[in-house]
Amino acid sequence: MTPMYTTFRRAAGRFLPALALMTVCASRIPAQDTHSHTDAAGQQEADAANQTNVNALIQAVRTATTPFQDVHVAMAQGYTLQFGCVSGDAAGAMGLHYVNSTLVNSGVLDPAHPQIVIYEPKADGTLQLIGADFLVLASVWNATHSSPPEMMGQLFHLFDSPNRFGLPAFYTLHVWAWKNNPNGAFVNWHPNVSCKLYSPQSVQ
Repeated sequence: MTPMYTTFRRAAGRFLPALALMTVCASRIPAQDTHSHTDAAGQQEADAANQTNVNALIQAVRTATTPFQDVHVAMAQGYTLQFGCVSGDAAGAMGLHYVNSTLVNSGVLDPAHPQIVIYEPKADGTLQLIGADFLVLASVWNATHSSPPEMMGQLFHLFDSPNRFGLPAFYTLHVWAWKNNPNGAFVNWHPNVSCKLYSPQSVQ
């Protein structure tokens, strides 16, 4: 065996395991990359589906409450002001809640028939429609359901008792359909809603 052949065999002995390792690693990289792209695609589809539900619920509430741009129309259909103007200090406010007691007592949750329509007082003394609120008493809902209510994919929030409204425990879902909320369309408080212009004397 010549010295040159011996040197070649030694070099090949070191090179071939390294080459095998490189081949294995290279074969794994596309698999990991494919898995990552699959996860990302799935998340994008889930986000798109959720946004579709969000838009659909907001549009449903807008359709249902368009006649209530004039608060007197809402009043004529059984909505009356309760709780004054609800403010959360640093959290913002909820505004003026005009409540339909018949719909509250029905225990039925329907995007076309919100239990509450919400207004914000304006400087000229008028009220601006900013959203709606769906509300059901927890005792009524829990009597026939094993999980909290949801509407078109949006879970309701639970207000336990006692609470500032003097109500039994209830589930609620605000939909800020007419005034964009930077914190989300379905959170309880709106940072850009204010009760500063509220005057009980000017509100019927």
